[in-house]
Amino acid sequence: MSTKKTLKVVLVEPAGPINVGSVARLCENFSVHELRLVSPKCDYLGLEAKKMAVRGAKILEKAKVYKDLNSSLSDCSRIIATCGRKEHGEIPLNSNKDALSWAFRSEREETIALVFGREDRGLSNEELLKANKVISLNTSEHYPSLNLSHAVAIVLHQFNQFNELDFLKSHTKTSSPANLIKLEDCINDAGSLLFDIGFLMKHTYKAKMTKIKKLLLRGEIKDDEVALIRGIISQTRWKIKNKSD
Repeated sequence: MSTKKTLKVVLVEPAGPINVGSVARLCENFSVHELRLVSPKCDYLGLEAKKMAVRGAKILEKAKVYKDLNSSLSDCSRIIATCGRKEHGEIPLNSNKDALSWAFRSEREETIALVFGREDRGLSNEELLKANKVISLNTSEHYPSLNLSHAVAIVLHQFNQFNELDFLKSHTKTSSPANLIKLEDCINDAGSLLFDIGFLMKHTYKAKMTKIKKLLLRGEIKDDEVALIRGIISQTRWKIKNKSD
């Protein structure tokens, strides 16, 4: 590839040491050099995990642990989350092809995160809304649930295929999504202002701000556009505070 793409696999609250060890092994299989764990609920350095990791043991031992999802994604410029639930509200699902090829559609260096949820209930809707793209694996309606490590294997295999195809050669459109932390800070600022001027009420705040966040994610808002919105919010607050009676 003509530009560097660094991939991180993020597991949210994994409960099974065998799964974590298996994912470390998959990271070694597909040349993913960093595994991130958000509040792991198991001994990920225990014997069970290490046995499953095999040649991925070093990746397992160097896995980075974070207290929350935001901190694990703070340096990631493109975020793809997986969803195995049918009840995910109005959050749009992207095809794997569209989402994974989108990850390469840039001419700058990128840090890409693939986020996988808990074994028993996946990612919450609030967590899914932190991603630029959300994907779901097509499985049988009779038994749709996939083992965590199996899901990771499928997605990494597909990601590797798009890497080899080098989508940069066939796409001229480029985009640079805003940093998640900057975007969420901007949304919180906007929500606070809209609440203060009476546009939002306590009982409608969460629903309406979720719609605004979906709109900004769909539009692939950029860092400079986030800065522009925050500047507007800041100036609006100053004007309200200093207006003549």
